[in-house]
Amino acid sequence: MSEQSQYVPPRVWKWEQPSGGAFASTNRPIAGPTHEKPLPVGQHPFQLYSLATPNGVKVTMMFEELLALGHQSAEYDAWLIRIADGDQFGSGFVEVNPNSKIPALLDHSTNPPTRVFESGSILLYLAEKFGEFLPSEHVARTETLNWLFWQMGSVPYLGGGFGHFYAYAPEKLEYPIDRYAMETKRQLDVLDRHLAENRYLAGDAYTIADMANWPWYGQLVLGRIYDAGEFLQVQEYANVQRWAREIDARPAVQRGRMVNRTFGEPEMQLHERHAADDFESRTQDKLADTGNE
Repeated sequence: MSEQSQYVPPRVWKWEQPSGGAFASTNRPIAGPTHEKPLPVGQHPFQLYSLATPNGVKVTMMFEELLALGHQSAEYDAWLIRIADGDQFGSGFVEVNPNSKIPALLDHSTNPPTRVFESGSILLYLAEKFGEFLPSEHVARTETLNWLFWQMGSVPYLGGGFGHFYAYAPEKLEYPIDRYAMETKRQLDVLDRHLAENRYLAGDAYTIADMANWPWYGQLVLGRIYDAGEFLQVQEYANVQRWAREIDARPAVQRGRMVNRTFGEPEMQLHERHAADDFESRTQDKLADTGNE
């Protein structure tokens, strides 16, 4: 039995050192701002403060889909929040999201501006505001919300569970990796069985349920997060693969993936988005810092 398995929790836990691993420097047991930093404000009704993690991609997908439908009042500024640098603990960001997590949104079309935080809440807010991607019929609406909230409850086991211990923890530990790999595969099986009988998660219509789940589970089976496709044998989930590829082909999704992205292929990075033509002019080339994270 390994030394790690012999750990005995103290009677009272104390924060005495960073937890180790990726992002350890930003983890702490208290909330609130660490420094004064007001948020920038652009010219559009919606001000998004985010990073292209799966949770951030949900919202930029939604905005780009709304704009593709012709909703010009859905124009938005997307400001880069570098979580590795602790931008989420700036005073301005904490005012918008006291939980200090991306994404966070301010809707300046209301007076005073409305703050919206938590990615699922933002998707629901925009769907109701624009009357898109959320069915009005009772059964279809309820099914959409079922899968939206399924994602909210399930993905911490994929991200904070499997993703952390498999990809980011300072050392590989068998028990948590096995535990969360099992749960991740169970969740993929839930999706695969459902998608065997449904084109999209809520049926025949593409909805915010798909936008919530695709950046996590879709990109997982497409091999884009955690580099764990072979480990998890994601090719087994043929229906999830079909669903993931179909959504991946949508132009609005391709644009949404780029926004606030500072890593990966340079051609897929758009550090900030302030206008539709930024996708062609590549805003990130105008920024002082063009290095990948």
